Amino acid sequence: MTDSRKRTRRLTRRVAAGALLAAVTATVAAPVAGAAAVPPAPAGVASAPAAGPAAPRPDALRPGALREAIAGLPDRHVSGALVRVSGRDGRWTGTAGPSVPGADAHFRIGSVTKLFTSAVALQLVGEGRMGVDDTVGEMAPGLLPEGYEGITLGQLLSHTSGLQQPTCFRPGTPQEVVASALSCGTPTTPGSAYRYNGINYFVVGLLIERVTGRTCTQEVHDRILRPLRLRHTSLPAAHDWSMPVPYTRAAIALPGSEELTDVSRADPYPWAEGGMISNAPDLSRFLTALLGGRLLEPAQQELLFDMPDGVPGAAYSLGGVMRTELPGGVVVWGKSGSYSGYTSGVFATCDLRRVLVYSINPTGRDETKERERIMRVAGAAF
Repeated sequence: MTDSRKRTRRLTRRVAAGALLAAVTATVAAPVAGAAAVPPAPAGVASAPAAGPAAPRPDALRPGALREAIAGLPDRHVSGALVRVSGRDGRWTGTAGPSVPGADAHFRIGSVTKLFTSAVALQLVGEGRMGVDDTVGEMAPGLLPEGYEGITLGQLLSHTSGLQQPTCFRPGTPQEVVASALSCGTPTTPGSAYRYNGINYFVVGLLIERVTGRTCTQEVHDRILRPLRLRHTSLPAAHDWSMPVPYTRAAIALPGSEELTDVSRADPYPWAEGGMISNAPDLSRFLTALLGGRLLEPAQQELLFDMPDGVPGAAYSLGGVMRTELPGGVVVWGKSGSYSGYTSGVFATCDLRRVLVYSINPTGRDETKERERIMRVAGAAF
């Protein structure tokens, strides 16, 4: 291995570790879904929400506001942005900054990957091969250490499993990541509290593989990517650091330096938790199909909007979808993600009147300014 390759690996592992830990403690630094920026839904939200007369609707599509939301890039905090808005009111796509070569450019989607993983798991539930209330011990004996096997699939998907924060996790194979994450810290009682934790979805990915006898990559491809013709979406193989062209360029300022370092090439070890690559048209098509009922049976479709009962501050449904109420009362469903210099998100109203996909390239100099930029995008989109 060359010195350059070693330096890149060390850099990417450091960035990756920071991204996963941020994802565990917040919601992966994405203002549309960020716990600090937008309060989560109250516990016990009714399942299968309906956009009735009292439900605030998004404003009419505002191209001028969307252009203004990404104007002035690059700046000190964000080097580029890509935004796609679609739905019954029309469509708008815009890019800004030299890091974005075009509206169809690829980017790492980080924790948005979780939506693909949860969709596969819910399909298996619909086939009777898994159950939302089934425990890890029932579905895959020995997968987790003794004391953890009572965690249910629904608790993993909704981040109410009680798994401890992975303060000592190490990048590696999915099994190694889970083992290292559980090697220190103290879990809480499953189902008693909401605590965002990316390790939940490493476990879900391993459950999918144990139940099906196939790789999670194969299941995602055959069940979602191929049927929806998502030709620009992939879950890279282990140690495949490459990016398909064209792609947005991620560059961050490392601690102690004002220079931006390109971190676009990254170890895809986050896997079923956050390792996928996609583009805006594919993500829009995927979320539209997911929330629109094309991927799941009716019983599992309801789980997408069914929030855990009796869990204060729960932000994710039993189907793994995040519920966020924006200023003004519009409720959107989807997921945000961040990994190796990429921050992205895909959100929609439950009636699919409006669908937003965004990807920005933050410099890492000020997370508050990055969040402000995405809040401007979200405000203009909805």
